[in-house]
Amino acid sequence: MARVQAEISGKTRMERENQDLALEQIRVKAAEYRTTVLESIRAAGSLIGQGVSNFITDWDKVSATAAGITLIAVGVYAAKMGTGVAARYVEARLGKPSLIRETSRLSFFQGLRRPVKAVRRVFSRPSDPLAGIVFQPVFEDKLRALARATINTRTNGGVYRNVLMYGPPGTGKTMFAKSLAHHSGMDYAILTGGDIVPLGKDGVTAMHKVFDWASASRKGVVLFVDEADAFLRKRSKVAISEDLRSTLNAFLYRTGEASRRFMLVLASNQPDQFDWAVNDRLDDLVRFSKPGQPERLRMLKLYFSLYILDPPRVAWWKRPRHIPLPPDVDWEEKLTEISRRIEGFSGREISKLVIAWQADAYGSTEGRLDETMMDRCVGEMLEQHSQKQVWDKGTLDQS
Repeated sequence: MARVQAEISGKTRMERENQDLALEQIRVKAAEYRTTVLESIRAAGSLIGQGVSNFITDWDKVSATAAGITLIAVGVYAAKMGTGVAARYVEARLGKPSLIRETSRLSFFQGLRRPVKAVRRVFSRPSDPLAGIVFQPVFEDKLRALARATINTRTNGGVYRNVLMYGPPGTGKTMFAKSLAHHSGMDYAILTGGDIVPLGKDGVTAMHKVFDWASASRKGVVLFVDEADAFLRKRSKVAISEDLRSTLNAFLYRTGEASRRFMLVLASNQPDQFDWAVNDRLDDLVRFSKPGQPERLRMLKLYFSLYILDPPRVAWWKRPRHIPLPPDVDWEEKLTEISRRIEGFSGREISKLVIAWQADAYGSTEGRLDETMMDRCVGEMLEQHSQKQVWDKGTLDQS
């Protein structure tokens, strides 16, 4: 028993001595590592300090380094600004602003996709701006004078006049603006005031993009703003929002001076709602009225020939189906009779009436058009026209 206790006591004493030896070795290694790290830090600090001291005392190195840092900073800033300028240039030249609903201006890529159309546009010559459009003779003379003035302005590099076209809807304002641009050798761009109102705080940026895009045109642009009264309303009205007021101010800023790049054409059914500053920027006021009986007859003949006698091709290889007509009908007399019945119709309503005749003919069993079908369509259109008049009268009474 004494021997066993002696063995256990000896093992315990040996393990304690081994543990003490291991701890001592760890302390020695830690001290050596700490000494090594401190010496390394001192050496690195001494080296860096010596290098900084040598650099500071050497003015040639200081000057070269300062110049290099300055050049790098200028290069980074120039690259950043140059990229922004290039992006805005490309956007103005090639990209169409989102507010533009329709335009005849071809971008570079559109010119590559449609080379024939691009070449035709380049070599096109001014012609009658009222071709295919029907107005009263006196009014046609006024519009031709406006077209001649626009053509001469573009030819002589003058400043364009801003025009307000006002009157009932469907009386040819947009159609004439497109024709004016085409026959003057200019591009046209159409935007509507109703698209500007929902933009909110983004309206100012979108407005500047439109005018930057228009100002980049070499040919000149007829900038047609339909429903302009939607956002060009009087700023004194309480209902106008702060964002819309800012957009209006941006518009007024960009139209404060006459331009050699674009011709501003506003269209409105309620020009009395315009802000006074907008009225101050208008040079010509052109009132569009609904057609009289002679003009309604001319329109009926024009659209009857276009949609019934010789319908346009859907594609160059596909001709539309011919619509047979009764040979015993005096179509001149029939169209004259209908022109008297549709008093108060706008040009758009007359075109829709003739399109309804075409649709009825294509939908009939025999695929032909007769007087009964025409009279039925006229009756339906008259009923719809009367209902619209009631709605319009109710809207005016409420306002």
